[in-house]
Amino acid sequence: MNPVTEKIKILCADKNIPAEELAKNAGLTVKQVQLIFDSEKIPSLSSLIKISRALGVRLGTFLDDNENIGPVINKNSTQSRPITFTSHLTSDNSHIDFFSLAASKSGRHMEPFLIDIKPSSSSKLTASSHEGEEFLYVLKGSITVLYGLDEFVLNTGESIYYDSIVEHLVTSANDDPAQVLAVVYTPN
Repeated sequence: MNPVTEKIKILCADKNIPAEELAKNAGLTVKQVQLIFDSEKIPSLSSLIKISRALGVRLGTFLDDNENIGPVINKNSTQSRPITFTSHLTSDNSHIDFFSLAASKSGRHMEPFLIDIKPSSSSKLTASSHEGEEFLYVLKGSITVLYGLDEFVLNTGESIYYDSIVEHLVTSANDDPAQVLAVVYTPN
């Protein structure tokens, strides 16, 4: 079992919240929550945000490595292992690897990530939405951002800032991988 799912289960047990109640409070189906509980993969970022709100914890609670109240420094030699989120019901959104840049920072309100986006030929990629805001800065390559009914193509050195409540999906714009610096903010 992945550590994120383990933390969700522990929090549910500590708060005496069954899967049905978690699903209702998070705006997910019981089937979605059961898939999260049974999966070896990390749930989608959207699902995690909804679950964090339902459990009354910050998103970082699921991603924290330890509790560091001081500044967090990342050196090239200490880059974290990637986190690959899945969509609510499938693993088809596993074209993106997230590298947390602040996993050891406790009490944070932003989630900074370095994101590697692999080209995907899957037509099953699923847009997501959740409370908060996101900022993406393209470090390498080109990305396509589907945002509501709009589509934006961004190249190296370009950025986008958007409200994440609007359905969105980020993919590589072509057959080459891309890399993005992202900051995700979710209100408490």
